[in-house]
Amino acid sequence: MRSAMHHRFGDPAEVLVAGDSPLPEPGPGEVRVRLRLAPIHNHDLWTVRGQYGWKPSLPAIGGSEGFGVVDALGAGVEGFAPGQRVTAASGRGTWAEYFVAPADMLVPVPDAIGDELAAQLVAMPLSALMLLETLDVAPGQWVVQNAANGAVGKTLAMLAAARGVHVLSLVRREAGVAEMAALGVENVLCTADADWRDAARSLLGKARARAAVDSVGGTDSGELVALLGDEGVLVSFGSMSGEPMVIPSGDVIFRHLTVKGFWGSKVSRELAPGTRQRLFGELLQRAASGELRLPVDAVYDLAQAAEAAAASQRPGRGGKVLLRA
Repeated sequence: MRSAMHHRFGDPAEVLVAGDSPLPEPGPGEVRVRLRLAPIHNHDLWTVRGQYGWKPSLPAIGGSEGFGVVDALGAGVEGFAPGQRVTAASGRGTWAEYFVAPADMLVPVPDAIGDELAAQLVAMPLSALMLLETLDVAPGQWVVQNAANGAVGKTLAMLAAARGVHVLSLVRREAGVAEMAALGVENVLCTADADWRDAARSLLGKARARAAVDSVGGTDSGELVALLGDEGVLVSFGSMSGEPMVIPSGDVIFRHLTVKGFWGSKVSRELAPGTRQRLFGELLQRAASGELRLPVDAVYDLAQAAEAAAASQRPGRGGKVLLRA
């Protein structure tokens, strides 16, 4: 089968190549899926670089999320049928014509949800929804986030709004404000504006934010801390800057702030089956109703994986970059 793979770790735009890989066979409790579309996530690119939370054995097929149709069932699998539309995340090797995933990680996709939305429905939206629950914010309270025009930031803002939670979204480019507005996301500020801090405090009010999500690190972490209220929580979700978090110790001590990390893959693996089903149900409902919108910037063939990876790292994208089998 055709695949997008790498024989060494490095820049995805340089090390990803078209490959011919053996057709995977589903084991007990597994399903083989014939791929239609697969997204390129930042964590996929970090995995190709060899700098993520786990390292695959080389040579390796890239990708962790994929949408397609059921092709074959392993022993003991029930509830799925060949030809059924499904999507899966937290997997490995999805950038190929076929991939294998545990049956309990597959999500059936109703016909009301289009292919491009289905292809990116689980990893980032599920992370955003799990993150939202971890923040333990009530309707009417505020969450502040940076790098807000990324996939998780957009999704978090939409899902939170559907739950009645306010989100202050910070972006670095003025174009990002318009990008978010086009998706119906409100309360977006550009940190390139000289008065953005005053505008943020005005929006948040005296109580300030209950929680903050940091996807950048460095001094940006401290900017978020300044917008938290007493007993607030700062969650480290990513580190786009590659720099250590810079946080004033006085704020943490005297305002009783909590700082903690969040890794979606770990949280997802530890979800109780009932909780997973509930969260997936909410995602499908929001997607079908139009409350959750996930734009696509471009679609590339598997053979163009290196070019697609380069496009995925380009600033100012209008949405996800997808690979097509």
